[in-house]
Amino acid sequence: MTIQSSGVILAPPGATAACEFRLPLRTEAELKQFVLWAWGVRIPDVQVCPNHTTPWRAFADAYFARNRVAVWKASRGFGGKTLLLATLALTEAVTLKCDVNVLGGSGEQSSNVLKYARQHWQHRGAPAGMLTGEVARETRLLWGNVVKALTASQTSVRGPHAPRLRLDEIDEMELSIFDAALGQPMTMGSVPAQTVMSSTHHRADGTMTEALKRAREQGHPVYEWCYRESIAKGDGWLAESEVQAKRLEVPIVMWGTEYECQEPSPESRAIAPEAVAAMFGPELGQFEGRNGEYIEAEPPCPEGNYGTGADWARKQDWTIIATIRFDVKPARVVAFERCGRLPWPVMVGKLDRRLDRFGGWGCHDGTGLGDVVGGYLKHDATGFILTGRARSDLLSNYIGAVERGEIVAPDIRFMHDEHRYASVDDVYGSGHLPDSICAMALAWYRPPAKKIATVWSPG
Repeated sequence: MTIQSSGVILAPPGATAACEFRLPLRTEAELKQFVLWAWGVRIPDVQVCPNHTTPWRAFADAYFARNRVAVWKASRGFGGKTLLLATLALTEAVTLKCDVNVLGGSGEQSSNVLKYARQHWQHRGAPAGMLTGEVARETRLLWGNVVKALTASQTSVRGPHAPRLRLDEIDEMELSIFDAALGQPMTMGSVPAQTVMSSTHHRADGTMTEALKRAREQGHPVYEWCYRESIAKGDGWLAESEVQAKRLEVPIVMWGTEYECQEPSPESRAIAPEAVAAMFGPELGQFEGRNGEYIEAEPPCPEGNYGTGADWARKQDWTIIATIRFDVKPARVVAFERCGRLPWPVMVGKLDRRLDRFGGWGCHDGTGLGDVVGGYLKHDATGFILTGRARSDLLSNYIGAVERGEIVAPDIRFMHDEHRYASVDDVYGSGHLPDSICAMALAWYRPPAKKIATVWSPG
């Protein structure tokens, strides 16, 4: 697009006068055409599920500030929430000439918004002449306004009062940060204040639950859609084959809450009971898994491919070290040990001895431990930071594998019970993550080919 100062008209290259855009945009038809011309984005606008809306309705109502506050609830990944928010923020900055603040629930989410913004500015129809510098955490435009990708800190969210605030994946956001950010939006000139709170809803006691509760109490609209609206024929952007593939990859509970938009329940089981029963086979051996009991269901095989995970005891927790053999189908748990809180050299020494015996890769919970474990480890095991989306992905990948029958284990009573009774809140919420599930998920995780000391999860 080209910029004309006279009358402030934006015209797509080679377009006729009928395709020119005079600011501000007045109708939804103008908005839809601008988004397509400028950024190359076609937003789905076909309702499929009876109680849902469409991504376009959520987008248009936010742009025109038809409500001061709006909540978007949509499928993880398939709902296109981050793409939609990035598109909304850029469109508002260019056509309303206003400041826009974007806050992600984690550093990863903020980076995703920036990724989409960079892609948009590279589109052949983008009004690149509006940019006065690089596309960065503070992107400045010719009007003198700025689009800011905020960090999740009290200092950042208590900054300038832009009229538009776009919150992405609030269920990953601390409630204190969320509340502080809500004080930002203020009407500026002819641009009314408007806030979008967007997220998948997967925590029964998380920030999204609180946002939905407040919306009901205060009369704010909730725009909800799922993957079906994203694959609507003739208007969608999502391939149905991608949905079917994902359905086979993720845990049953996660599919219901994060993709079908069902309400998360803290009491529901995190792992399908029938899958847990099938995983633990008495024919592979029966053990109690007592404190201090080392269990070796089978000795190391020279041709074997092994992964070992360690979850460390802190205060009243247990240290669990589990080893899985991966060159057999299904993969098998071959060694397991549980012990209480011991001096760090003793606990870390147990992981070293397991890696000495079975080889393969090692992965341990490095959350909040800094260099404590690394200072004692002889082996190049990976420290995994169990926070945010990385934590959720680690656990869901493991639970999905259990539900697909990809792992079997001896009937170790302690581990069997933890897997059987773990609730959604224990695994994905604020409950206590069972130690054996954590250790097994770490063992199931494949570190990068080039090992690094610590895998940092953006917080």
